Amino acid sequence: MAAVTSRGIPLSSISPRYLHTNSTSHTWPFSAIAELIDNAYDPDVSAKQLWIDKSVIKHQDCLIFMDNGNGMDYDKMHKMLSFGFNDKQTIRGHVPVGLYGNGFKSGSMRLGKDAIVFSKKANTMCVGLLSQTYLKDTGAQNVMVPIVMFTNTGQTVSASPEHAEECLHDILTHSLFNTKEELLSEFSVIDGLCTNSRGTRIIIWNLRRTPSGELEFDFTKNPYDIRIPVDVYGRTGETNKRPAAGGVSVPESEYSLRAYCSILYLKPRMQIIIKGKKVETQLVTKTLANVLTDTYKPDSVKKAIPITFGYNTKSKEHYGLMMYHNNRLIKAYERVACQRKAEGRAVGVIGVIECNHLTPIHNKQDFDDTEDYRKILKNVGKKLEEYWKQQVYAPEFKPNYTEDTVKRPDQICIQCDDCLKWRKLPDGIDRKMLPKKWFCYMNSDPQFRSCTVEEEPEDSDDEKPRNQKTYKQHERNQKLQQENWKQQRPSIPKSSYQKKPSSVLISPSHTDADTRPSVNTLHDTQLPSSPGRQKRALDSQENQENPYNKKARRITSGHIPDNLPTSTVSAETFCSPAMFPPDSDANEAERKDVEKVKKQQSNKITQPTFEVEYLQAMQTIMQLQPMVESLKNEKCSLLTRCESLEKDLERIKRETEKAKVRVEDRGVQTDFHISSHEESASTSSGASNSGRRTDFGTQQHETQDRPKMGQETSNPQLLFAAPDQENISWSP
Repeated sequence: MAAVTSRGIPLSSISPRYLHTNSTSHTWPFSAIAELIDNAYDPDVSAKQLWIDKSVIKHQDCLIFMDNGNGMDYDKMHKMLSFGFNDKQTIRGHVPVGLYGNGFKSGSMRLGKDAIVFSKKANTMCVGLLSQTYLKDTGAQNVMVPIVMFTNTGQTVSASPEHAEECLHDILTHSLFNTKEELLSEFSVIDGLCTNSRGTRIIIWNLRRTPSGELEFDFTKNPYDIRIPVDVYGRTGETNKRPAAGGVSVPESEYSLRAYCSILYLKPRMQIIIKGKKVETQLVTKTLANVLTDTYKPDSVKKAIPITFGYNTKSKEHYGLMMYHNNRLIKAYERVACQRKAEGRAVGVIGVIECNHLTPIHNKQDFDDTEDYRKILKNVGKKLEEYWKQQVYAPEFKPNYTEDTVKRPDQICIQCDDCLKWRKLPDGIDRKMLPKKWFCYMNSDPQFRSCTVEEEPEDSDDEKPRNQKTYKQHERNQKLQQENWKQQRPSIPKSSYQKKPSSVLISPSHTDADTRPSVNTLHDTQLPSSPGRQKRALDSQENQENPYNKKARRITSGHIPDNLPTSTVSAETFCSPAMFPPDSDANEAERKDVEKVKKQQSNKITQPTFEVEYLQAMQTIMQLQPMVESLKNEKCSLLTRCESLEKDLERIKRETEKAKVRVEDRGVQTDFHISSHEESASTSSGASNSGRRTDFGTQQHETQDRPKMGQETSNPQLLFAAPDQENISWSP
């Protein structure tokens, strides 16, 4: 019979099977452990240390989590063992990670089938049991969580009278502790490790095993670590957690709990001790090299989000976005934009961003696939690529820079083992040479040599080195120069070119190979040009050109002496009579124009640097002028050649059609016999074509090779000659 309220409305029930169903959200076992770490980290507990260990209790392999936080009373433990209760609040800027009131249940039941919780707060001690084995053995239809509270009066420890007998009986019967003394002895462990005599201790047993019967975790390979074996690692169910193809190594944080805990929080506030050894937690942003910052402003937030970019100093193979939410790592090494391509772009670059405006999914290993999430991947990916381009392609930013150089962090920070505050160390100190336990009094900076002194303030947004993106401005300037150059180039009217007869070949001997750049054409060959046609085209262009442009072109065609130092040259020097020798083409009118330009420039330019830049620009124009003229000639030649080829192609098509018709009418094969008249015609044609030869091969009768494009052909039948084949039939 379902429980009902005072109004007779049935209450919802939770089936015992839901404990397993709920735990399947954690396809990666470390995400389940992270849920238990979060509970100790959150501000309602605010633990300074958390111990994670593996032990054997009554022949059962157990995982043990213990913290020195605030502990729990009866009501708080009941909410912890229930579903959906979350009353965590921000305390002194410490934002809680917990969102759904489900972390302990899903995490503990993912690691094992049974869990018992000991918590001590002041004189109150509580014990709670969450066990799938207990529910199965008792045949329960709903999830039951027996909880017993002990009160320490200084002389005796007694259980609270309300349901104490029933709860205590079930805990002693279905847990690893079968007597009251054994339960109370676990509280003495909390007293021994926690100086304030308060904290929480969680023991999980019936740990998950592989199909072969082995434990899911490897506790023996490293005596101070908990690892995921390789065979288990490939079955975690998440593609981004599996080893990469081609033998590429995966980040150590994917299979080592010690490495994962070291980057679990953006700014660690709690020490984590795994199997008796402290985890060297790190500020991720302080482990990068060549650090620059940028910002991203989503539509849904009022203030821009800071982003830190840098190079991974530990392994070049591990890179991407480190995405945090409320200081907690959600996604690690998420490759974006150019990093997803096979071009090897932005390899080793890491971006660190805290996305508090996004919502994590149930297991806190990803974000909801919303529009904001997709936008942040797209936009931050672009900024990451911009950072990489700035590092690689900006010589003024990083001279002699190469991506393969061994990098060291820009800044070294260390955490005090007593007060857990982070202190900055001077440059050049090797972190490996520091003692295993470091305290504030060891600091070389006397200003921060005491645990009572607050942490050094972070650099403000204005003081942090920002990605200036100078390469971007350079690219825009280059593109603008190219566009201006195209607009300034005078258009060459198509009507100014003379039609070239197809029988005339253009000689390449008249081109200027020293000053004209190569032009890629068909088969990477340079088409020849006709000097006569070029002259006529340029004359036509000269007549149609604007008189002002013509005069300016003649003025800029002058010569600046090579030995004239540009750093000391002035506008007077440039416009002096020495620039226009008597044998130059500049006349008196042009001299006056130059003087007029000089006066106008002198009114505008007041700094010597502007004059130098002006003269350098003029010298550059003069140097480029021959190339411009050459390109104009080349364009004229190409257009003329193109028209000639089009005309020859049309003529060849017409002759081909006539030949086909003739072949069909005669009904003969294509072994064309060349008459003596045709031979003489072809011979005379070859002799008049500047020494060209036409090789004839004979088998039964001599046949002529196919003429080249643009060459005159006096006999249309020669177009179908086949020198390497015999008796080729034509089909209608």
